[in-house]
Amino acid sequence: MAYDVVVLGSGPGGYVAAIRASQLGLKTAIIEKESLGGICLNWGCIPTKALLKSAQVANDIRHAESYGIEATGTPRFDAIIKRSRGVADKMSKGVNFLMRKNKIDVIMGFGKLTAPGKLEVSDAEGKKQIVEGRHIIVATGGRSRELPSLKQDGKKIIGYREGMSLPTQPKSIIIVGSGAIGVEFGYFYNSIGTKVTIVEFLPRVVPVEDEEVSKELEKNFKKQGIEIMTSSEVTSVDTSGDGVKATVKTASGEVTLEADIVLSAVGVAANIEGIGLETLGVKTDKGKISVDKYYKTNVAGIYAIGDCVPGQALAHVASKEGIICVEAIAHSEKKYNHQPEPLDYGNVPGCTYCYPEIASVGFTEKQAKEAGYEIKVGKFPLSASGKASAAGHPEGFIKVIFDAKYGEWLGTHAIGYNVTEIIAETVTARKLETTHHEVLNSIHPHPTISESVKDAIEVAYGEAIHL
Repeated sequence: MAYDVVVLGSGPGGYVAAIRASQLGLKTAIIEKESLGGICLNWGCIPTKALLKSAQVANDIRHAESYGIEATGTPRFDAIIKRSRGVADKMSKGVNFLMRKNKIDVIMGFGKLTAPGKLEVSDAEGKKQIVEGRHIIVATGGRSRELPSLKQDGKKIIGYREGMSLPTQPKSIIIVGSGAIGVEFGYFYNSIGTKVTIVEFLPRVVPVEDEEVSKELEKNFKKQGIEIMTSSEVTSVDTSGDGVKATVKTASGEVTLEADIVLSAVGVAANIEGIGLETLGVKTDKGKISVDKYYKTNVAGIYAIGDCVPGQALAHVASKEGIICVEAIAHSEKKYNHQPEPLDYGNVPGCTYCYPEIASVGFTEKQAKEAGYEIKVGKFPLSASGKASAAGHPEGFIKVIFDAKYGEWLGTHAIGYNVTEIIAETVTARKLETTHHEVLNSIHPHPTISESVKDAIEVAYGEAIHL
């Protein structure tokens, strides 16, 4: 079984790379040990958004009177989980269809590099076959990272995978880590009636975001009834009783928290063990595969993309890396007419789907100052947005940052209703090297959340109309 391109892993990096390779005339196969679509479609991005939609509906029903509607609603945990799994299954089947449509061979099993251009694939029954590929792309993704003090047992100390498929709803949960995974699960479980405590080692929640976004989220979470403990560390967990007892080291001393379950959300570890990297001498560093700007490793014919390489562990990053990698391969074989443009990791949007939502791209205010820019900052509260008020979601704001000298758009940081849907404007504008003039001279539809981006820019330049 010989191919031009073999992709190891079918997540949003792997399956996208395979499709693009096939489009460019390369005979392609993809190897997957579990379900097409990888973690993102099956246990990550997609099913979590289904859970969060159920949480949003529950919250809307809870506040139905404020919309002039009488309604009652009781969350049914089993039905919520079932719906989420159904959405994930549908998306995975969609990837199956795309593989057939693009004439990509799907080989189910665990793939391992054994020699240059060769992979050994073991299926569920232990049968083995050799698959050959002139170009092999490693897209094995990542998994929930474990801390020494938080060894996951899948029952009382769990990761995100178990967090979205528990057999029964916990009455209380401790979530360790307040990145995107932690706060999304915190919002979900709180919305359906579970008592939630979030423990964060750093001084603020969502620590990669702009400081004002962190403050706004913490304020809203506390208002929703979520307990927040920052500058705190879970040092041990006792699982010997019915639930768990977590010892938490805080700035003022140790405290013991009790709950049904602890969910560890402290990041992602790359899946690079046991796939034969050492056999071929593929270089790794700090648990990631080392690659160049076109995702070549130090070994000819071996490439890597997605969560197993340095860079943001995001589905849309993996997809773009896969496309760039394959187009570079095709260019080297004269099947593509130009070398692809390397990915600008400074212009990658990040989205968090708790409530209120968070979306950001580019420099934070602090980062811009540290980089030596003189800046103009505009902040527009969504309480002044007609669309947000009409929707009953006036929380949050849009914050924009510009270079005072040239008008370069340095970053946008938003928290509030549907802000994940509007961040692409900033990404595109920054890619086009647009200044504030072009944006202010582009009509934004009313009433929308997107027009609040324009409003924030007006604030930055002293031209505010609606504030």
